Order: sequence, then structure tokens, then C-alpha cells
Amino acid sequence: MPRPRKLCRVAFLPGITYFKPAGIPLRELEEVHLSVEEAEAIRLKDLESLEQEQGALRMSISRPTFQRILASGRYKIADALLNGKAIKIEGGKFEIASRRFKCRNGHEWDVSINKISQKPPEICPACDTTGIESILYSGQGKGRRGKGWHEGI
Repeated sequence: MPRPRKLCRVAFLPGITYFKPAGIPLRELEEVHLSVEEAEAIRLKDLESLEQEQGALRMSISRPTFQRILASGRYKIADALLNGKAIKIEGGKFEIASRRFKCRNGHEWDVSINKISQKPPEICPACDTTGIESILYSGQGKGRRGKGWHEGI
């Protein structure tokens, strides 16, 4: 029996998930389906300019797996752009990463990425101080049931 597939950790869900060429009616277009994991790999490598090893750590996967996901996503985007197809970002097997924050007084807490609207919390829930900073996880993860990474999709 094969080993169960490990879920990729995703720290960003795009707000816009459908792109199409201008001037072509939707009913005439083929669609390319880009998974959320492929979009995350492209975001980490191409927008954040991370090395593949760093991107793999952020997604909690191996570097070869990161490379395969990245190559698949780039192929799909190139196919859509060069052949006039629509791109739909949807689906996949992933878990939503939490973001960890810290206040000046040393309190730390996790906030689900679903609850963050592009800006961090403004005050500490423990002491009401301001001056909140984000703490980046270095990639070492807890299991799906571990604290901070328990919100699977």
C-alpha cells in the first residue's frame, strides 16, 4: 500500500481565481486548472524570489516535490498565455498555514490565514500592546494535528 500523500502547506489564498484573455467570450475558451499548491509554489519562487529549498521548507515538502509542483504550474501558465486559454485556480490537497505573531512583551500567538485580511493584528490579545511583528516559520512543521497547523482542507 502506498504511503499517504503529505499535504502541502499554503500560506496565501489568491483573492482572484479566474483569468481569461480579453475579447474572447468565455464559452469559446478552454480552461487550464492551476491547483492552489502550484500557485503557492509560483508565488514563493517567482514573486518572493526564494530558492527552491526555501520554498520547499515553507510548503513543508521535499525540494524535488517543490520542483515538480513548480514546473507543472509554470507549464500550465505558459500553455494558457501562449494558446489563449483561461486560467482557473482551484482545488488540490493542501493545508492552510497559520501565521505566528509576537508583541513587544514577548507574547506569541497563531492566527489562521483565513482570518488575516492582508494585514497583521494591531494589538496583542494578551496585553493589548501595539508593535506586533510576524514570526516566519522556518519550515519545520508540526503534524496536521499539531498546534498551529491543524486546519486541513
